[in-house]
Amino acid sequence: MTLTLEKALRDTAREVESVLERIIVTVDGPESGLFESMRYATLGGGKRFRPFLVCQSAALFSVAKASALRVAAAVELVHCYSLVHDDLPAMDDDDLRRGQPTVHKKFDEATAILAGDALLTLAFEVLADHRTHDNAEVRMELVSALALAAGGRGMVGGQMLDLAAEGMKLDIGGITRLQRLKTGAMIAFSCEAGAILGRASVKPRDALRRYAHDLGLSFQIADDLLDVEGTMEETGKAVGKDAGAGKATFVSIMGVERARAQARLLAQQAVEHLAIFDRPADLLREAAPFVVGRRN
Repeated sequence: MTLTLEKALRDTAREVESVLERIIVTVDGPESGLFESMRYATLGGGKRFRPFLVCQSAALFSVAKASALRVAAAVELVHCYSLVHDDLPAMDDDDLRRGQPTVHKKFDEATAILAGDALLTLAFEVLADHRTHDNAEVRMELVSALALAAGGRGMVGGQMLDLAAEGMKLDIGGITRLQRLKTGAMIAFSCEAGAILGRASVKPRDALRRYAHDLGLSFQIADDLLDVEGTMEETGKAVGKDAGAGKATFVSIMGVERARAQARLLAQQAVEHLAIFDRPADLLREAAPFVVGRRN
Protein backbone atom coordinates (compact mmCIF):
# COMPACT_ATOMS: atom_id res chain seq x y z
CA MET A 1 0.00 0.00 0.00
CA THR A 2 1.42 3.39 -0.99
CA LEU A 3 1.72 6.22 1.49
CA THR A 4 -0.83 8.19 -0.53
CA LEU A 5 -3.45 5.44 -0.29
CA GLU A 6 -2.62 4.80 3.37
CA LYS A 7 -3.12 8.48 4.16
CA ALA A 8 -6.37 8.66 2.18
CA LEU A 9 -7.78 5.63 4.01
CA ARG A 10 -6.69 7.04 7.36
CA ASP A 11 -8.10 10.49 6.62
CA THR A 12 -11.42 9.07 5.46
CA ALA A 13 -11.68 6.87 8.55
CA ARG A 14 -11.05 9.87 10.80
CA GLU A 15 -13.53 12.12 8.99
CA VAL A 16 -16.28 9.49 8.87
CA GLU A 17 -15.70 8.68 12.53
CA SER A 18 -16.33 12.35 13.34
CA VAL A 19 -19.61 12.31 11.40
CA LEU A 20 -20.70 9.07 13.09
CA GLU A 21 -19.88 10.54 16.50
CA ARG A 22 -22.35 13.35 15.83
CA ILE A 23 -25.01 11.14 14.26
CA ILE A 24 -25.16 8.46 16.97
CA VAL A 25 -26.10 10.56 19.96
CA THR A 26 -26.00 9.58 23.61
CA VAL A 27 -29.25 9.79 25.55
CA ASP A 28 -30.47 9.44 29.11
CA GLY A 29 -33.24 7.16 30.24
CA PRO A 30 -34.15 3.51 29.73
CA GLU A 31 -33.05 3.50 26.07
CA SER A 32 -29.54 4.74 26.89
CA GLY A 33 -28.18 1.19 26.66
CA LEU A 34 -29.39 0.96 23.07
CA PHE A 35 -27.45 4.04 22.01
CA GLU A 36 -24.41 2.90 23.96
CA SER A 37 -24.45 -0.41 22.08
CA MET A 38 -24.88 1.40 18.74
CA ARG A 39 -21.82 3.50 19.45
CA TYR A 40 -19.87 0.44 20.63
CA ALA A 41 -20.69 -1.36 17.37
CA THR A 42 -19.77 1.57 15.15
CA LEU A 43 -17.09 3.82 16.64
CA GLY A 44 -13.39 3.32 17.19
CA GLY A 45 -12.58 0.59 14.72
CA GLY A 46 -12.84 -0.81 11.24
CA LYS A 47 -11.11 -0.05 7.96
CA ARG A 48 -13.96 2.22 6.73
CA PHE A 49 -13.21 0.89 3.24
CA ARG A 50 -16.74 1.35 1.94
CA PRO A 51 -16.81 4.99 3.10
CA PHE A 52 -13.47 5.45 1.31
CA LEU A 53 -15.10 4.21 -1.91
CA VAL A 54 -17.99 6.63 -1.44
CA CYS A 55 -15.68 9.60 -0.92
CA GLN A 56 -13.38 8.73 -3.81
CA SER A 57 -16.24 8.13 -6.25
CA ALA A 58 -17.83 11.42 -5.15
CA ALA A 59 -14.55 13.25 -5.72
CA LEU A 60 -14.64 12.20 -9.39
CA PHE A 61 -17.69 14.45 -9.82
CA SER A 62 -16.58 17.32 -7.55
CA VAL A 63 -19.25 16.52 -4.95
CA ALA A 64 -19.13 18.59 -1.76
CA LYS A 65 -17.10 16.76 0.90
CA ALA A 66 -19.81 17.19 3.55
CA SER A 67 -22.38 15.44 1.34
CA ALA A 68 -20.03 12.60 0.51
CA LEU A 69 -19.17 12.05 4.17
CA ARG A 70 -22.83 11.83 5.18
CA VAL A 71 -23.44 9.16 2.55
CA ALA A 72 -20.24 7.42 3.61
CA ALA A 73 -21.50 7.43 7.21
CA ALA A 74 -24.83 5.95 6.11
CA VAL A 75 -23.00 3.13 4.33
CA GLU A 76 -20.93 2.44 7.44
CA LEU A 77 -24.07 2.35 9.59
CA VAL A 78 -25.51 -0.37 7.34
CA HIS A 79 -22.22 -2.25 7.31
CA CYS A 80 -21.94 -2.17 11.10
CA TYR A 81 -25.56 -3.28 11.51
CA SER A 82 -24.82 -6.26 9.28
CA LEU A 83 -21.79 -7.22 11.40
CA VAL A 84 -23.79 -7.01 14.63
CA HIS A 85 -26.47 -9.32 13.25
CA ASP A 86 -23.99 -11.65 11.50
CA ASP A 87 -22.22 -12.23 14.82
CA LEU A 88 -25.38 -13.37 16.63
CA PRO A 89 -25.66 -17.00 17.79
CA ALA A 90 -28.43 -17.65 15.25
CA MET A 91 -26.11 -16.57 12.44
CA ASP A 92 -22.30 -16.93 12.54
CA ASP A 93 -22.10 -17.13 16.36
CA ASP A 94 -18.91 -15.11 16.78
CA ASP A 95 -17.46 -13.86 20.07
CA LEU A 96 -14.90 -11.40 18.62
CA ARG A 97 -15.15 -8.54 16.17
CA ARG A 98 -12.25 -6.12 15.52
CA GLY A 99 -10.44 -7.73 18.43
CA GLN A 100 -13.22 -6.86 20.90
CA PRO A 101 -16.22 -8.80 22.25
CA THR A 102 -19.10 -8.77 19.79
CA VAL A 103 -22.13 -6.68 20.69
CA HIS A 104 -24.22 -9.59 21.95
CA LYS A 105 -21.31 -10.62 24.20
CA LYS A 106 -20.66 -7.11 25.48
CA PHE A 107 -24.35 -6.43 26.10
CA ASP A 108 -26.88 -9.19 25.33
CA GLU A 109 -28.62 -10.73 22.32
CA ALA A 110 -31.77 -8.63 22.53
CA THR A 111 -29.76 -5.41 22.71
CA ALA A 112 -27.63 -6.53 19.77
CA ILE A 113 -30.73 -7.17 17.64
CA LEU A 114 -32.16 -3.77 18.51
CA ALA A 115 -28.81 -2.03 17.95
CA GLY A 116 -28.62 -3.50 14.47
CA ASP A 117 -32.20 -2.47 13.73
CA ALA A 118 -31.51 1.06 14.91
CA LEU A 119 -28.27 1.41 12.92
CA LEU A 120 -30.00 0.27 9.73
CA THR A 121 -32.91 2.67 10.07
CA LEU A 122 -30.61 5.52 11.09
CA ALA A 123 -28.76 5.12 7.78
CA PHE A 124 -31.92 5.98 5.85
CA GLU A 125 -32.67 8.87 8.17
CA VAL A 126 -29.24 10.27 7.29
CA LEU A 127 -29.76 9.87 3.55
CA ALA A 128 -33.21 11.45 3.62
CA ASP A 129 -31.98 14.55 5.48
CA HIS A 130 -31.61 17.73 3.39
CA ARG A 131 -28.08 18.16 4.75
CA THR A 132 -27.01 15.14 2.68
CA HIS A 133 -28.03 16.83 -0.58
CA ASP A 134 -30.22 19.80 -1.36
CA ASN A 135 -31.96 17.97 -4.23
CA ALA A 136 -34.78 15.72 -3.06
CA GLU A 137 -34.54 13.55 -6.19
CA VAL A 138 -30.91 12.78 -5.42
CA ARG A 139 -31.78 11.89 -1.82
CA MET A 140 -34.62 9.66 -3.05
CA GLU A 141 -32.29 7.86 -5.47
CA LEU A 142 -29.74 7.31 -2.72
CA VAL A 143 -32.40 5.85 -0.41
CA SER A 144 -33.74 3.59 -3.16
CA ALA A 145 -30.29 2.37 -4.24
CA LEU A 146 -29.14 1.65 -0.68
CA ALA A 147 -32.38 -0.18 0.10
CA LEU A 148 -31.83 -2.40 -2.93
CA ALA A 149 -28.18 -3.04 -2.06
CA ALA A 150 -28.89 -3.84 1.60
CA GLY A 151 -32.11 -5.83 1.27
CA GLY A 152 -33.36 -9.19 0.07
CA ARG A 153 -32.04 -8.67 -3.45
CA GLY A 154 -28.68 -7.60 -2.07
CA MET A 155 -26.75 -8.09 1.17
CA VAL A 156 -29.51 -9.76 3.21
CA GLY A 157 -30.38 -12.11 0.35
CA GLY A 158 -26.72 -13.02 0.10
CA GLN A 159 -26.58 -13.75 3.81
CA MET A 160 -29.56 -16.09 3.43
CA LEU A 161 -27.79 -17.88 0.60
CA ASP A 162 -24.69 -18.09 2.81
CA LEU A 163 -26.66 -19.77 5.59
CA ALA A 164 -28.22 -22.19 3.12
CA ALA A 165 -24.79 -22.96 1.65
CA GLU A 166 -23.57 -24.75 4.77
CA GLY A 167 -23.18 -28.37 3.78
CA MET A 168 -24.36 -27.71 0.21
CA LYS A 169 -22.21 -28.37 -2.85
CA LEU A 170 -22.03 -25.06 -4.69
CA ASP A 171 -20.13 -24.55 -7.92
CA ILE A 172 -18.15 -21.43 -8.78
CA GLY A 173 -21.22 -19.82 -10.33
CA GLY A 174 -23.23 -20.33 -7.15
CA ILE A 175 -20.47 -18.92 -4.96
CA THR A 176 -20.06 -15.93 -7.27
CA ARG A 177 -23.78 -15.13 -7.11
CA LEU A 178 -23.81 -15.50 -3.32
CA GLN A 179 -20.90 -13.13 -2.85
CA ARG A 180 -22.14 -10.60 -5.42
CA LEU A 181 -25.17 -10.22 -3.18
CA LYS A 182 -23.64 -10.60 0.29
CA THR A 183 -20.51 -8.49 -0.21
CA GLY A 184 -20.63 -7.02 -3.70
CA ALA A 185 -23.96 -5.19 -3.51
CA MET A 186 -22.84 -2.80 -0.76
CA ILE A 187 -19.47 -2.25 -2.43
CA ALA A 188 -21.32 -1.47 -5.66
CA PHE A 189 -23.54 1.07 -3.91
CA SER A 190 -20.49 2.65 -2.29
CA CYS A 191 -18.90 3.17 -5.71
CA GLU A 192 -22.07 4.37 -7.42
CA ALA A 193 -23.11 6.71 -4.60
CA GLY A 194 -20.64 9.35 -5.75
CA ALA A 195 -22.14 9.24 -9.24
CA ILE A 196 -25.64 9.63 -7.79
CA LEU A 197 -24.52 12.61 -5.70
CA GLY A 198 -22.83 14.13 -8.74
CA ARG A 199 -25.78 13.42 -11.05
CA ALA A 200 -23.39 11.69 -13.43
CA SER A 201 -24.30 10.39 -16.88
CA VAL A 202 -24.70 6.73 -17.84
CA LYS A 203 -21.15 6.06 -19.07
CA PRO A 204 -19.25 6.93 -15.84
CA ARG A 205 -21.89 5.19 -13.74
CA ASP A 206 -21.46 2.03 -15.81
CA ALA A 207 -17.68 2.22 -15.43
CA LEU A 208 -18.01 2.46 -11.64
CA ARG A 209 -20.46 -0.47 -11.57
CA ARG A 210 -18.01 -2.62 -13.53
CA TYR A 211 -15.15 -1.55 -11.28
CA ALA A 212 -17.22 -2.38 -8.19
CA HIS A 213 -18.23 -5.79 -9.55
CA ASP A 214 -14.63 -6.95 -9.99
CA LEU A 215 -13.44 -5.21 -6.83
CA GLY A 216 -16.18 -6.84 -4.75
CA LEU A 217 -15.29 -10.33 -5.95
CA SER A 218 -11.57 -9.80 -5.35
CA PHE A 219 -12.42 -8.44 -1.88
CA GLN A 220 -14.37 -11.61 -1.04
CA ILE A 221 -11.69 -13.94 -2.37
CA ALA A 222 -9.20 -12.10 -0.13
CA ASP A 223 -11.58 -12.67 2.80
CA ASP A 224 -11.76 -16.37 1.98
CA LEU A 225 -7.96 -16.52 1.84
CA LEU A 226 -7.70 -14.77 5.21
CA ASP A 227 -10.08 -17.32 6.73
CA VAL A 228 -7.65 -20.04 5.62
CA GLU A 229 -4.28 -18.32 6.07
CA GLY A 230 -4.89 -15.47 8.52
CA THR A 231 -4.68 -15.41 12.30
CA MET A 232 -7.07 -14.09 14.92
CA GLU A 233 -4.50 -11.44 15.81
CA GLU A 234 -4.44 -10.16 12.24
CA THR A 235 -8.15 -10.29 11.48
CA GLY A 236 -9.57 -9.46 14.91
CA LYS A 237 -12.05 -12.34 14.62
CA ALA A 238 -12.12 -16.13 14.54
CA VAL A 239 -10.60 -17.79 11.47
CA GLY A 240 -11.10 -21.21 9.90
CA LYS A 241 -14.86 -21.08 10.45
CA ASP A 242 -15.86 -21.59 6.81
CA ALA A 243 -14.07 -24.91 6.55
CA GLY A 244 -15.37 -25.94 9.96
CA ALA A 245 -18.95 -25.25 8.86
CA GLY A 246 -18.47 -27.08 5.58
CA LYS A 247 -19.08 -23.93 3.54
CA ALA A 248 -18.10 -23.80 -0.09
CA THR A 249 -15.88 -20.78 -0.74
CA PHE A 250 -13.72 -19.55 -3.61
CA VAL A 251 -10.74 -21.12 -1.84
CA SER A 252 -12.40 -24.49 -1.19
CA ILE A 253 -13.38 -24.76 -4.85
CA MET A 254 -10.31 -23.26 -6.54
CA GLY A 255 -7.55 -23.91 -4.03
CA VAL A 256 -5.37 -21.27 -2.42
CA GLU A 257 -3.06 -20.46 -5.33
CA ARG A 258 -5.75 -20.37 -8.02
CA ALA A 259 -7.94 -18.25 -5.77
CA ARG A 260 -5.11 -15.79 -5.14
CA ALA A 261 -4.39 -15.57 -8.87
CA GLN A 262 -8.07 -14.97 -9.59
CA ALA A 263 -8.22 -12.19 -7.00
CA ARG A 264 -5.25 -10.49 -8.66
CA LEU A 265 -6.82 -10.85 -12.11
CA LEU A 266 -10.08 -9.33 -10.89
CA ALA A 267 -8.18 -6.44 -9.31
CA GLN A 268 -6.44 -5.77 -12.63
CA GLN A 269 -9.76 -5.85 -14.46
CA ALA A 270 -11.25 -3.45 -11.91
CA VAL A 271 -8.48 -0.95 -12.61
CA GLU A 272 -9.08 -1.17 -16.37
CA HIS A 273 -12.71 -0.09 -15.94
CA LEU A 274 -11.52 3.28 -14.58
CA ALA A 275 -9.72 4.34 -17.76
CA ILE A 276 -12.32 7.01 -18.61
CA PHE A 277 -11.55 8.92 -15.39
CA ASP A 278 -7.82 9.38 -16.00
CA ARG A 279 -5.74 10.67 -13.02
CA PRO A 280 -8.61 11.62 -10.65
CA ALA A 281 -9.33 7.89 -10.15
CA ASP A 282 -5.77 6.99 -9.11
CA LEU A 283 -6.70 6.22 -5.50
CA LEU A 284 -9.50 3.92 -6.65
CA ARG A 285 -6.94 2.19 -8.87
CA GLU A 286 -4.58 1.75 -5.93
CA ALA A 287 -7.42 0.33 -3.83
CA ALA A 288 -7.76 -2.73 -6.07
CA PRO A 289 -4.37 -4.38 -5.35
CA PHE A 290 -4.66 -3.22 -1.73
CA VAL A 291 -7.83 -5.28 -1.37
CA VAL A 292 -6.03 -8.41 -2.56
CA GLY A 293 -3.01 -7.99 -0.28
CA ARG A 294 -4.70 -6.90 2.94
CA ARG A 295 -4.30 -8.92 6.14
CA ASN A 296 -7.47 -7.86 7.97
